[in-house]
Amino acid sequence: MNRWLNRVAVVTGASAGIGEACCRDLVAKGMVVVGLARREKVLQDIKSSLPADQAARFHTRPCDVSNEQQVKETFAWIDRTLGGADVLINNAGIVRKINLTDEGNSDDVRAILDVNVLGVTWCTRQMFQSLQRRKVNDGHVVIINSVVGHIVPAVEDFSLNMYAPSKHAITALTEILRQEFNKKGTKTKITSVSPGVVDTEIFEAGSWDQPSGMPMLRSADIADAVTYCIQTPPNVQIHELIIKPVGEAF
Repeated sequence: MNRWLNRVAVVTGASAGIGEACCRDLVAKGMVVVGLARREKVLQDIKSSLPADQAARFHTRPCDVSNEQQVKETFAWIDRTLGGADVLINNAGIVRKINLTDEGNSDDVRAILDVNVLGVTWCTRQMFQSLQRRKVNDGHVVIINSVVGHIVPAVEDFSLNMYAPSKHAITALTEILRQEFNKKGTKTKITSVSPGVVDTEIFEAGSWDQPSGMPMLRSADIADAVTYCIQTPPNVQIHELIIKPVGEAF
């Protein structure tokens, strides 16, 4: 991690779960971290819980990644205030307890696509443009995907509805972005990290019951994987990393 010391990492969906774990891990390893989330009060609580030297390198910013204008303003602030982001962890994501064949779910369907797909698109675009303007050639974009971005298991208790298609879109988006990065002649890397079930509040937020007795990963497990991916040598790009808890059924 030496080459990332005091360089800037942006983490979306930073107020809980995988996003919070990534913030804590990266700032502990010497990076300057900007945590983005809609719940700024929770971000401030995280900052207050850090040791003084880490808290000084942890910055918070309210941002709804589904709002393109907010994303533009946020990355412009990062450029002005911190000199620009070198690492981006696209973690923000939502689920909803709906069935696609039912009426009255249009707002939820749009929200899933807006956050899970377009939010990643807006953030990656703004970060990459900043890298290009600053002539930074070694950035790294990480996208927190899901195993359901590769398979669609049949789950008895609920429908994966638009969540699985949104993650399949992320799988394709990762490759499209890799190709675009290459065509720009940059050495900036992109990695999709696809966890199985992770013990986070995404279940509560999506009105899903947390699976009982199902093997689950910890948020810290995914944060460790993110660190592993971004500290690879300059000639090594981990394009896709799938992580499952031992005993997962799908």
